[in-house]
Amino acid sequence: MPLHLLPGPVSTAAAEANPRCASRGHVLVVGSRLEDGTADSDVQTDTDRQVRSLVGLLMMSVRYYFVVEEDNTPLSVTVTPCDAPLEWRLTLQELPEEASGGASGQPEPLEQQQQQVPVAEEAAEEGAELFSYRGNDVEAYVAGSAPSGLYQLEVLCTEKDSTLKVYATTTPESDQPYPTLPRDPRVDVTALGRTTVTLAWKPTPTALLTGRPVHYCLVVNKEHNFKSLCAAEAKLGAADDAFMPAPRPGRDFSPFDFAHFGFVPSDNDLTRDRGGLAGHKAPRYAAGRPRAPDMVKVCIGDKNLYTVSDLKPDTQFYFDVFAVNAATNASTAYVGTFARTKEEARPKTLELKDGRVTDVFIKRKGSKFLRFAPVSSHQRVTLFVHACLDSVQVQVRRDDKLVLSQSVEGVRQFTLRGKPKAKYVIRLRGSRRGASTLKVLATSKPSSKQPFPSLPEDTRIKAFDKLRTCTSATVAWLGTQDRNKYCVYRREVAEGYGEEQRRRGQNQCAGPEGRRKAEKVLCKYFSSANLQKAVTTETITGLEPGKTYLLDVYVVGHSGHAVKYQSKLVKTRKYC
Repeated sequence: MPLHLLPGPVSTAAAEANPRCASRGHVLVVGSRLEDGTADSDVQTDTDRQVRSLVGLLMMSVRYYFVVEEDNTPLSVTVTPCDAPLEWRLTLQELPEEASGGASGQPEPLEQQQQQVPVAEEAAEEGAELFSYRGNDVEAYVAGSAPSGLYQLEVLCTEKDSTLKVYATTTPESDQPYPTLPRDPRVDVTALGRTTVTLAWKPTPTALLTGRPVHYCLVVNKEHNFKSLCAAEAKLGAADDAFMPAPRPGRDFSPFDFAHFGFVPSDNDLTRDRGGLAGHKAPRYAAGRPRAPDMVKVCIGDKNLYTVSDLKPDTQFYFDVFAVNAATNASTAYVGTFARTKEEARPKTLELKDGRVTDVFIKRKGSKFLRFAPVSSHQRVTLFVHACLDSVQVQVRRDDKLVLSQSVEGVRQFTLRGKPKAKYVIRLRGSRRGASTLKVLATSKPSSKQPFPSLPEDTRIKAFDKLRTCTSATVAWLGTQDRNKYCVYRREVAEGYGEEQRRRGQNQCAGPEGRRKAEKVLCKYFSSANLQKAVTTETITGLEPGKTYLLDVYVVGHSGHAVKYQSKLVKTRKYC
């Protein structure tokens, strides 16, 4: 049957000699007496709180006792360290005559057993050591025929304050609180992707042999594998709040949604009322306690195939599976595994030819990579970027070193210092509002003529309201110091033609070659040495009264590439 663990007195022998008691003196309280024989440090009874306060002050070891009444009794004591290595030992002392349970064969009341502890301590200062262990593995002392007596369990944390779980019983065969592992306890990686890892493991035979329900919990992190579930929970910070919502029965468990991979607390837990091995509800940790980054725990029912998704590419992750007895909440760890997700697919790189314009299309929030390899002896590289729609982000790396990062709207020219045998990689990142279209030219050849026409900072067309008539409209636009060719086009549009329709047609890369001849008004050359006076006007005639027209101005460069100003809507007067 499960045993009562009785807290013993705290020794103060070393407290005066070393009051701070660096690391070795840090003590973990095993817990107070529990009806099913489990001591769980997460369980906060009155006795447990008292012992904790003493341990915090004195920082010494704590001893716990239990009584075995008869000889040749099976005995099992299992200690599970949670978040730090422990040192523990089990010793046996003779049971004093006044502590005997008589011939009734029934266990003594718990209060009477407590009274036996000081009697036993007076009878024997030090018992015979049966077992000792130091480390962070789950370890057990098992005896098929244990002698009667008073057993003492002494626990000492060797590095820092910690938590652990203890289960002691004289009926290990019938209790079986811990699920049994299959012959092959390994967790296998069956599929590996850039953001997903599929895991599979053999089911535990416990559910089939005993009929007790068993479910599985999975822990994923970037640091290391865990030897116990409570160790993972200690790392997460709070056992109760560490769960993510479990899939409902009947749902597809593969893949599960690991949105924003990391810890996600939830109140909809699979084991909300589990309360530890003893059936007591574990307390919530302080709300302000920091969580472990890049770590998650999720319980997935009785499925033994699972796909973890939304992982970071080219990153190593550690995976641990735990079989959990739903009745006792005791768990057994499978042999964990690790895997590195695949690298991001390298984007296709478009080669730029020296002095040739290349058309580039980028999806919404997408990216494109261009590569330019000029002659080895070049002194500089000139880069022209024409953003036809929304602005785009331009980054240039020369031999993997970032040399340019700017947002481009309209036409921009950049001059980069050359380097012998250097290669240039240009990254173009599109807009969030929609797809982007660009024209890109890179050259290492010196030339006085630019392929794209120069543009003023303001490419709007201004309409003069007072000069509007029933058959004409007067407009003006800015020019530059370069002598460029400007072509004006008009098109009648419906009365309800709105701003959104005008914006969709605002492709600066669409040249006049696609317009109908009837829409052409005129073409003229214009420049001004004084930018303050670089303004030209034009009166468009032959319009109809009360009609709406869309006006466009194209500036054409030396090589024939045209750039369109922002379109302008004008409406003629209905009555004159």
